[in-house]
Amino acid sequence: MRPKPEPKDPGQESVWDYPRPAVAEPTSAHVVIEHAGRIVADTKASIRTLETSHPPSYYIPRADIAADMLRPAGGGSICEWKGAARYFDVVIGDVVLPRVGWSYPDPTPGFAALRDHVAFYGWPFDRCSVDGETVVPQPGRFYGGWITSDLAGPFKGVPGSMGW
Repeated sequence: MRPKPEPKDPGQESVWDYPRPAVAEPTSAHVVIEHAGRIVADTKASIRTLETSHPPSYYIPRADIAADMLRPAGGGSICEWKGAARYFDVVIGDVVLPRVGWSYPDPTPGFAALRDHVAFYGWPFDRCSVDGETVVPQPGRFYGGWITSDLAGPFKGVPGSMGW
């Protein structure tokens, strides 16, 4: 069952207008991730993925991520569009945030731009922002989208949304 899209306010995008299958597009939005008083990532050169019913996930160039905080983690997963993902821990001193980032080292051709980029869940960090606005993590802990005030939902991840 497809839910009823929320009305859009002026200047908003509806996640129900995003395509399926997903697409990747570059953005100059200023994306920052902060935790424990440190900057984990800071970029104006991310790539956002857009998919029907999902808020965007932001893929940050490896060069704009604090290299000393990123550690490969075990395991992986498969995305039907992007390919095989690998995961990363974020390590800040004695604090380890396990499997909070992911990348596609050999993405499918349609997502080749994601190579050498890492996306992060929003929920484990003290603050993730897009153009200065603190994001709200996509509901649930499976998806990694970031919700900002310029988006209209509802957003996949809420209870009952498995079949969307």
